[in-house]
Amino acid sequence: MHPNTLSTGCPRDGSPRTARPRRPLRVAAASPSRLLRTGQSGRCRRCGNRIDFYPRADQRPIALHPAELATAHVPAACRWHLSCGIAHPHGDGRAWCRIPHTMLCPDGTPTAPAGPHLEAMRRQLAVRTRRLIDTGAFTPAPATACEPPAGTTGRSARPVVQLLLGRYLAETAIEDLRCVAQTRQRRRCPHPVLAPHAPQGVWTLLPASPQRGQLALPTGLMAVYDLSRLPYDEQLRWRTQRCTDHAATPGAADLALAGWQVFDPLLHTAHIHTRLPHPTPGQRGKA
Repeated sequence: MHPNTLSTGCPRDGSPRTARPRRPLRVAAASPSRLLRTGQSGRCRRCGNRIDFYPRADQRPIALHPAELATAHVPAACRWHLSCGIAHPHGDGRAWCRIPHTMLCPDGTPTAPAGPHLEAMRRQLAVRTRRLIDTGAFTPAPATACEPPAGTTGRSARPVVQLLLGRYLAETAIEDLRCVAQTRQRRRCPHPVLAPHAPQGVWTLLPASPQRGQLALPTGLMAVYDLSRLPYDEQLRWRTQRCTDHAATPGAADLALAGWQVFDPLLHTAHIHTRLPHPTPGQRGKA
């Protein structure tokens, strides 16, 4: 005898079956590990809400809201879509799209006019932020977390680093750059990239000359953490954002994306400083 079961796609208790949407995966071609290019979840440092990081076509990461929104509610300049794990600007003709988190962050200012639907979502995220703060699950960054003027402190919040024949904008201070590799406990490595026993860079004033494809700026000098004199292996370790231990084990997977951004003097004008920061015990004057 064969049981009479209905092929309704529902469990036996009659509850509806919810199918999770498939997420596009892609193996990074230039990565020594087997990191899959998919949305890597994180928390916004300003509001504590969840965000998904996706790489763009130029390898720069972008923080997107984890849920899709109706295209009609999102301004045309703020529509993003995913293809093979890569985030592309503007919509792909569908009724749903993704939106940058900066448009919905309660602690930020929208970069484009937002309609009533987006404003309602911003209020919902603000309520969630308040709940996280009240329960102690999130501590907002202080209002003075922005980068102070160079020369008034021993460290820069987001320094400009020169390595591998290019300039990059770091996601945090040099001393706070953390390894992105995964440990055996499936957690992110807590070790810093700046190792006291490894060769270090040097703060110097270099011409604010643009890179290839960038517009020229008025002649001047800017403070740069120069790593170009280090050996190629050391520069590659900094570019992949790994500690000295995980640099020797390239087979270890990455648990996060490297936080470098290609430095653009027009977009990153706020991080250009003409005076060197004071030396700190963790930074040596020689490379």
